[in-house]
Amino acid sequence: MSILDLGAADEILGGRTRRPARDVTVAEAPAIDARHPDVVAHRALRRAVFVDEQGLFRQGIDGAAGDLDEHDHDPRAVVLVARDGAGEVLGGVRLAPVDPDASRPDLGWWTGSRLVVAPTARRRAGVRVGAALVRAACARAEAAGVLRFEADVQAPNETLFRRLGWRRVRETTVAGRPHVRMRWPVGRFADLVAATKAPLGELVAGLAGSGPHVGDDGAPVPGSDVVAACDAILPAMVERDPEWAGWCGVLVNVNDLAAMGAAPTALLDAVGARDASFAHRVLTGLRAAADAYGVPVIGGHTQLEVPASLAVTALGRTATPVPAAGGRPGMAVRLTADLHGSWRPGYTGRQWDSTSTRAPADLRAMVAAIGPDAAHRPAAAKDVSMAGVVGTLGMLAEASGAGAVLDVAAVPRPTGATVADWLTCFPGFGLLTADEPGAPAPSAGPATSAVCGELTDGPGVALRWPDGETTEAVAGGVTGLGPAEHAAPTGGNHP
Repeated sequence: MSILDLGAADEILGGRTRRPARDVTVAEAPAIDARHPDVVAHRALRRAVFVDEQGLFRQGIDGAAGDLDEHDHDPRAVVLVARDGAGEVLGGVRLAPVDPDASRPDLGWWTGSRLVVAPTARRRAGVRVGAALVRAACARAEAAGVLRFEADVQAPNETLFRRLGWRRVRETTVAGRPHVRMRWPVGRFADLVAATKAPLGELVAGLAGSGPHVGDDGAPVPGSDVVAACDAILPAMVERDPEWAGWCGVLVNVNDLAAMGAAPTALLDAVGARDASFAHRVLTGLRAAADAYGVPVIGGHTQLEVPASLAVTALGRTATPVPAAGGRPGMAVRLTADLHGSWRPGYTGRQWDSTSTRAPADLRAMVAAIGPDAAHRPAAAKDVSMAGVVGTLGMLAEASGAGAVLDVAAVPRPTGATVADWLTCFPGFGLLTADEPGAPAPSAGPATSAVCGELTDGPGVALRWPDGETTEAVAGGVTGLGPAEHAAPTGGNHP
């Protein structure tokens, strides 16, 4: 992110202001639109500073003197321009995917560049234009689902970026001048883990049992070949979409059993509803899913004149449950997922519906992927929960006493989902497994399967990018339950 000398020491040292600059606004425009007033203004300011004042760029992409490059022709790139209350341009910045070829997938790896502040705005009292634009760029990038956001900044301005929370990566060179590559720490995965799984360790202390199945999706019943699973649906979801909530009550439970390598055998439900009509809608969705998966509902409880609620318990059978804790550093991580379908209406970016339009035979084939009759069963497995692919991988690694690295470009992903949304959503069917390198893929009917990472010695989950760089996704353990014991099983679960 080439940036001119901002001048004022307090701007360089953190962009601090004594009072908010209420007369400054930041607007967005497509960088490719050379006629847009903000793009025209930004390009003119760039040329005045980077070419005429600093002599940084001698020749642009079009052969003429200037700083235009391939990112200016990327339809995904955006320009942010700051103006004061009178409409005067104070500065601007450009954001774009690192790969400017829009025909290739956007992995959520973006760069900030051409950050410039007008000479007249460099020492304007109470206005910290450079810092404001950097903050706006970070917010815009995260809103776009960017997972890796970097900028090459001129060396004297490293301090400013550090003060704004950026981290130094390495020294580099742009147009023959010393620069420093800086990285903005994206907290999307850590925030999701904190909201969904981090409290579990303290909450269920003393309830999660011990042995190799702590942290599993289901609990082997001691002295039997029965595996039990139990999940509740968010009350807001039950209230908003009762039929879909009923369907999901079955879906999440059979997926839990599938991750344990158990064949589903029965369901029990507990429904709360304001009246009989509403309870009927919940049970209609539940019954439809039970029929589709071929799992009978053998009992339950229904209560009326209460707030909406739904919990389902599922029973399955296997003599040899597949634990989440069976992984070891060096094992290959594989995601097997159903890429069919689309975002559930009202849940874009959060719930991918691949199941409601699938044939029963396909649904049952996916659930049986590592079941008792499977030709091969992996060393460890977990189904992707509301912690998303990254958070669930963190749980598998945590239970196994390991860490994990996920290859972003290798993750199977539907075309209708961004990388960021896919790695944090609840998919209809998603199974993470760990096994020896070269082990066969689960036989999961129409689902897509690919090796996309490995377990490591260190804690947490890192993302690995096509250039070989890794970025932190989750710093340490996800649930706080810690590694499972590798001893005689005594049951217990709780994610």
